[in-house]
Amino acid sequence: MISINSRTSLFTDHYELTMLQAALHSGRAMRPSVFEAFARRLPDGRRYGVVGGTGRLLEGIMNFRFEEAELDFLATQQVVDQQTLDFLANFRFSGNIYGYAEGEVYFPNSPILIVESTFAEACILETYILSVLNHDSAIASAASRMTAAAGGRPCIEMGSRRTHEEAAVAAARAAVIAGFASTSNLEAGLRYGVPTVGTAAHSFTLLHDSEREAFQAQLASQGVGTTLLVDTYDVNEAVRTAVELAGPELGAVRLDSGDLIAQAHEVRALLDSLGNENTRIVVTSDLDEYAIAALAAAPVDSYGVGTSLVTGSGAPTAGMVYKLVSRANDEGDFVSVAKAAKNKTSVGGRKYALRRRSPEGRAVQELIGIGHRPQDDGDDRALMNDFVVNGVLVDGWTGNAGVQRATARHQASTAELPSSWRRLQKGEPVIPTEYES
Repeated sequence: MISINSRTSLFTDHYELTMLQAALHSGRAMRPSVFEAFARRLPDGRRYGVVGGTGRLLEGIMNFRFEEAELDFLATQQVVDQQTLDFLANFRFSGNIYGYAEGEVYFPNSPILIVESTFAEACILETYILSVLNHDSAIASAASRMTAAAGGRPCIEMGSRRTHEEAAVAAARAAVIAGFASTSNLEAGLRYGVPTVGTAAHSFTLLHDSEREAFQAQLASQGVGTTLLVDTYDVNEAVRTAVELAGPELGAVRLDSGDLIAQAHEVRALLDSLGNENTRIVVTSDLDEYAIAALAAAPVDSYGVGTSLVTGSGAPTAGMVYKLVSRANDEGDFVSVAKAAKNKTSVGGRKYALRRRSPEGRAVQELIGIGHRPQDDGDDRALMNDFVVNGVLVDGWTGNAGVQRATARHQASTAELPSSWRRLQKGEPVIPTEYES
């Protein structure tokens, strides 16, 4: 039995259900329809986006149920009428969901997720789909820029204290998909098998009568492989004390304030002079992709990133929308539909997509076919995957396996992009999006 805390049906907007009610009254609710989630543009200056949250979303759709608690609330608040309540009581998504694999890079107008079902079923999923994809894709996109700037040095996600408790778990998951090595969030470790790390904060040092006493306690408890925080008082003195107590096997020291570049050089030189060539240096302190890039020439071994990551590093939403693009007419034939507003244009029609690649395997174009599958010239890669078929979840996209699969997909997707994907400067998307009618 699904617990009330795991059901997702009320993670939606009031008007999704009143729209369903009106469609039931008009007799159009059961019209076969195709909805599409996409981003009209990337955040200002970004060159690509990263799909995040698909695995979480699919899990949530399987739990999208209206049971007694939800139905009683809707009835008591007079949100919808009895006909609509009866429909919702029996709701189970029975359609098809296709889309870009989680971890895949995307561009303006990429058909990231396609929902194919009745209008009634697809309509009431809108808010839930967008809330998951917009948040997780924003975090994954920021994380990808950070890991690219890190150039192979491990990044640690540690932003739980800077966001909502559930958003923190989702952010940790999205960060790992885009290349982060670990997280400080234990719930993310439990749910998704994400590696968790952590040692001690400044309060632990301040708890003790001296820094030496604090270091002794931590080393006795966690072993010499631990990471000691050395900037509570005097950095150089703390490093000397740490080496004296732990010896050459000291795992790492952490810097969390001040001029990180200068301090990293000073600490590295001091550690080496004391015989601790293998002791690593971890830096934290409000890092973003630009700060990480600036530290590239410094003797830093890993980065801990918090606030900037969990807020999307200036782009807290991916800006995705969810639009009806095709529906059946009274004769049963599908017709393309699209909003015509000048500043919010959409392209109607069921979409298919592939990544056009050069003979060398380098991505050159996002090719979208309207109403048909674009012709593969032999070097191209199809982008659409089956997630749900006739209401049944396809294996491999959720849980721990889904995270691992998404991580591998992100690595492979970025590897085939032109080298400009790593640039942090503002610019056009790495590859153009083209439509094939």
